[in-house]
Amino acid sequence: MRAVPTWSDKVHDRDKIEQCIYDLAFKPDGSQLIVAAGNRVLVYDTSDGTLIQPLKGHKDTVYCVAYAKDASCSSGDFGLWSPEQKSVSKHKVSSKITCCGWTNDGQYLALGMMNGVVSIRNKNGEEKVKIERPGGSSSPVWSIAWNPSKDEHNDILAVADWGQKMSFYQLSGKQVGKDRTLSYDPCCVTYFSKGEYIVACGSDKQASLYTKDGVRLGTVGEQNSWVWTCRVKPDSNYVVLGCQDGTIAFYQLIFSTVHGLYKDRYAYRDIRIKCRELVKKIAIYRNRLAIQLPEKILIYELYSDDTSDMHYRIKEKICRKFECNLLVVCSQHIVLCQEKRLQSLSFTCVKEKEWLMESLIRYIKVIGGPPGREGLLVGLKNGAILKIFVDNPFPITLLKLSTSVRCLDMCATRGKLAVVDEHNTCLVYDINTKELLFQEPNANSVAWNTQCEDMLCFSGNGYLNIKASNFPVHQQKLQGFVVGYNGSKIFCLHVYSMSVVEVPQSAPMYQYLEKKMFKEAYQIACLGVTDNDWRDLATEALEGLDFDTAKKAFVRVRDLRYLELINSIEERKKRGESDNHLFLADVYAYQGKFHDAAKLYKRAGQQPRALSMYTDLRMFQYAKEFVGSTDPKNSRMLMTKQADWAKSSKEPRAAAEMYLTAGEHLKAIDIIGEHGWADMLMDIARKLDKAEREPLARCAAHFKRLEHHGYATETYAKMGDQQALVQLHVEAHHWDEAFSLVEKHPQFKDQVYVAYAQWLAENDRFEEAQKAFHKAGRQNESVKVLERLTHNAVGESRFNDAAYYYWMLSMQCLDIEEMLKKSGHFQRLAELYHEEPFSSHILETLFNICRFLLNNLTKDLPLGISKVNTLYALAKQSRKLGAFKLARYCYEKLQELHIPYRFQEAIELDSITVRSKPFHDSEDLIEDMMCYRCSTTNPLLNSQGSICINCKQPFVYSSSSYDVLPLVQFYLEQDVGDDEAVSLIDLEVPHTEKRDGKGWSYSRTGESQSLTLDSGAEDPEDDPFTAKMSFEQGGSHFVPVMVSRSALRSMSRRDVLIKRWPLPLRWEYFRSLLPNVSITMCPTCFKMFHTEDYELLVLQHNCCPYCRRPMEEAT
Repeated sequence: MRAVPTWSDKVHDRDKIEQCIYDLAFKPDGSQLIVAAGNRVLVYDTSDGTLIQPLKGHKDTVYCVAYAKDASCSSGDFGLWSPEQKSVSKHKVSSKITCCGWTNDGQYLALGMMNGVVSIRNKNGEEKVKIERPGGSSSPVWSIAWNPSKDEHNDILAVADWGQKMSFYQLSGKQVGKDRTLSYDPCCVTYFSKGEYIVACGSDKQASLYTKDGVRLGTVGEQNSWVWTCRVKPDSNYVVLGCQDGTIAFYQLIFSTVHGLYKDRYAYRDIRIKCRELVKKIAIYRNRLAIQLPEKILIYELYSDDTSDMHYRIKEKICRKFECNLLVVCSQHIVLCQEKRLQSLSFTCVKEKEWLMESLIRYIKVIGGPPGREGLLVGLKNGAILKIFVDNPFPITLLKLSTSVRCLDMCATRGKLAVVDEHNTCLVYDINTKELLFQEPNANSVAWNTQCEDMLCFSGNGYLNIKASNFPVHQQKLQGFVVGYNGSKIFCLHVYSMSVVEVPQSAPMYQYLEKKMFKEAYQIACLGVTDNDWRDLATEALEGLDFDTAKKAFVRVRDLRYLELINSIEERKKRGESDNHLFLADVYAYQGKFHDAAKLYKRAGQQPRALSMYTDLRMFQYAKEFVGSTDPKNSRMLMTKQADWAKSSKEPRAAAEMYLTAGEHLKAIDIIGEHGWADMLMDIARKLDKAEREPLARCAAHFKRLEHHGYATETYAKMGDQQALVQLHVEAHHWDEAFSLVEKHPQFKDQVYVAYAQWLAENDRFEEAQKAFHKAGRQNESVKVLERLTHNAVGESRFNDAAYYYWMLSMQCLDIEEMLKKSGHFQRLAELYHEEPFSSHILETLFNICRFLLNNLTKDLPLGISKVNTLYALAKQSRKLGAFKLARYCYEKLQELHIPYRFQEAIELDSITVRSKPFHDSEDLIEDMMCYRCSTTNPLLNSQGSICINCKQPFVYSSSSYDVLPLVQFYLEQDVGDDEAVSLIDLEVPHTEKRDGKGWSYSRTGESQSLTLDSGAEDPEDDPFTAKMSFEQGGSHFVPVMVSRSALRSMSRRDVLIKRWPLPLRWEYFRSLLPNVSITMCPTCFKMFHTEDYELLVLQHNCCPYCRRPMEEAT
């Protein structure tokens, strides 16, 4: 026990005179401390000693206070009050009151007085019991306290007087036990909250700790003056002292755990063996128990040799004071450890051996041995591990570690050593070879199983770890330190309490079973497993042909049936049988694993046994499967038994003929079909009437199983079962026949095309599979196939294929409502993947492709597209075409990116040499970037994307050369529909001929002709579309070109291109501003090309270069 100071204070009055602290009291929750100092009552905060407030209620000195107990006492009277009363009820007494205390139930108040009398009064102040002490007025009662324990049958009052005695009384006034002599004048006694300890203080200027029976245990705190009062904080180990000089001292008591363990026998400090003194050390070994008291050591022994006996008697007393850190006991010796020194003493206090170690001793344990020659396992701070025999003066070094030893244990056979070092690592060594067998982290203590040498447990980080042999660790949550492991019991110390954990050994047992180590598994099971675990062990051992272990395990579960089997196998082995396959087959048959048993009977050459097993069990179907590959004799024998049992023929063919004669077509068909007699079965099918559908269906099923598809087709056709016929063709992968049936019976379209698509997908024909799913109306499956194709194409750098698949995906999404929003995203990806920078194109085309990619790339780059490669390609083409400013920009951007090692040197060189070129771009290239709506010349690279920097009009690119087409997209007004717009554009418009500059213009309408003098100034009303192209300069938002009916009438059909998107998309309209530039649009994918480029690409690829529409359809 140690007392740690927490806080202190010193009380003075206004004149700085020290005030004696006569009494203290805690608030019931322990948060406040009430102090009687002079004629004042002070209230402190117990957490930090802060003074909360002073209270005044008496003119004389306050000697006693009790919080919330409704009483206070002065020198000549005592007062009682309650919350219902406004005034204090005071009662006179014949002598000065020195102390007071209420019983636990608050019904009685005990008063200690100067004349040596203890008066016990009820709540009304009436005296009920009067205890007169032997010393009378010469021994004034200075302190009393009631035991607060709820486990006591009677209220116990502790009384301390200045006759230097402490006594104990019941509420009736009867004394309990004898008087305890004190060596000082006691001023105060108080109990702990649960009544297990007493704290007393007085003229010896300190407080002392006692047991509840008055046995002194130790000192709490030494002071400079008398300690007049002391109190224990409720439900805690905190003690406060009040002194003559006004000092208030607050202490925390820390109790150490004193205990000992040997196998499953645990000894700890309590009152079962009454020593009447402070127990400092406990050691237990076999039938010995050693207890160290302050001035002596007591040696106990068991009353009997019964291992379950827990009664001890004193064997020897060593009346001598010892200072030691550790204590262990052997059969005839006690061993004391003090820092580096070990001493072995006989029970008669004769020092027989002494060992002086080279470092501090951290751990010591008795590991057994003959009486008088036991071995000790010692771990030192310097990492040395020693074995010492008590009759040998020379230690034996077992191991030398690099770190300090925290815990040690040796297995039962003394072959392995487990160590926990300073780094919380559990190390297991082979003692003979000094080899490290394994190590485990997060360990604070370790213990071997005393009944199984291959099992140990260690604790750490809130987990209990159990390890068997070299198998993985099994964990479960547990707080504390492992101190012992005996059988299935693990002893764990947590704070001050020892808990016994019953650990089922199922996990390590199954670990041994997995390795077919049945004998070791049986040893583990003997430590404690469930009945199911015993049955599993018995079954596994039986299947492993370890009959001895299996027999012992089945005895545990009392399974007589398997015990009879094992006995019969043992008898057969004695007669000379040695075929393990045959033994195992019998085991499987007992377990109900008849198929496995039959295979083993066949392997052992005992087919008749297998047939007997099946026929005895009436399992003829399994018997036929078993005989299928054996000789015909056994087949006939089996069929004979089946025929006898079913009152039928003796062999299959004859039985089938008899079934036909009797009209039992189904039975005959089954026999013939099982033997594969297809021709005979076809004869039966042809003779059957088409109305006999069940026998015909059975014949067709047998043909199908025998893969006679022609016979099966003929049978299903005779039945008229088109669905079964379709299913037959599908399962046989006869797709031509299936498709011809679908043409006649469209209701089977889904069934055929879905199966066909799945077959194509399984054979890596994904494009055909996608089309088949589409035909079957399985849009989701079609999209999944396309997504897989797209991902593979990108991963294999087949970017044109990826563009084509993304385009197909975008079109597929139009048919699926939940994927409609993804259509535009897939269209954008198709445009990006259509051409890549590193392909064979002319310089201008590569230049345009790179600019198109960079203008349309977002922060999230699509898979397979490299910004570094694109910028590098653009920089190289820019230099060749004279766009030096753009090339310099690209090289600067490349410096911000992670460049592959193979390009670094070339890029660094080019970025330097390009600075020698003019800092401008070619005028021809810049002119090509003119916006056809607002005539603004745009930069070659636009951070805003592929739109005009002025009017925000999106550019329309050629899908082959990627230059800007002279097209402007326009939109219909809200009340104009697509059909009406097309009809208006298709109307004939007046043909007008104009000449440059001023002069006459000629026009013709129908049969009329007119000649008009041209003024030279163009009127915007002449072309309504041109007027609609105007927009507000400097705007930040795109203003689309909206056209009315009049503007549509003014347009020529040859100048308008329409993307007729399927629903739910809207059509898109484009007006060509340079009619002389011939533009062609694919009618399928709606991509636009220069007509010459498109025709050349179609001739090269025989299809549209974008959507791969065949040439016949494209033209």
